[in-house]
Amino acid sequence: MDAQLTDKYERLQEHIGGLGRVLVAYSGGVDSSLVAFVAAQTLGDDALAVTSGSKSLKRSDLALSEELADKWNMRHRIIVTDEVLKPEYRANPVNRCFHCKTSLYEALEQIADQEGYDHVLNGTNTDDLGDHRPGLIAANNHRVVSPLVDAGFCKRDVRALADALGLDNAQKPQAACLSSRFPYGSHITEARLAQVEAAEDALAELGFTQFRVRHHEEVARIELVADELPRALELRESIQDRIKAVGYRFVAVDLGGFRSGSLNEGLIDAVQLSP
Repeated sequence: MDAQLTDKYERLQEHIGGLGRVLVAYSGGVDSSLVAFVAAQTLGDDALAVTSGSKSLKRSDLALSEELADKWNMRHRIIVTDEVLKPEYRANPVNRCFHCKTSLYEALEQIADQEGYDHVLNGTNTDDLGDHRPGLIAANNHRVVSPLVDAGFCKRDVRALADALGLDNAQKPQAACLSSRFPYGSHITEARLAQVEAAEDALAELGFTQFRVRHHEEVARIELVADELPRALELRESIQDRIKAVGYRFVAVDLGGFRSGSLNEGLIDAVQLSP
């Protein structure tokens, strides 16, 4: 670990250590995992990692969150938030994430009030601040603490520290919630979320590493990293058969490749946290 990363790690520990009793919004992704791990390391039983097991989270990520919490000896709880039941979320507007995170933070606030926790923490890092992320507004509304931002961590720093600490998911590919696979305005249901998840599970079973299945009604548009596009052509019949089997009529491979947040393309006015 170089001197700059060591300094950021110490700042992160000091910051979290001064927050009292904390809840960490923990999804099993590397960002929230790092916050949860350091909180448990620093605060012990005064830190509780909480995962929402709603249908917008992949079942594989839910299982991973449990597995890692157990391995790292973190206090962990699974709840189920209600965003998928909300009409304003199901309509899938451009600020869908606002409604999702509002459900999450309201649930965490209730736990905090009932059980005497002082702060709710999330895994936002500095690279998240320039993208279209309405969830940041919800975090700001509920006074959620972003210790990675406060300690100056970008995504590269997060992965580097997670790797240095030996966290199993240090290099885990980005895994946004399943609702991010739907173009804005395309309504979201539990059945549709399950369909996308089944399609992505099929790609994982075929050995692909970083991908998205974007839901365009009868069309499944697959985004793969560029290095894996030739392999997709070799396996095109298997890919088509498996993805049609979960309910799609057409299967397309996007020649633009994998782009995190590709359905945000064309949106402007990035969401920023207030000073």
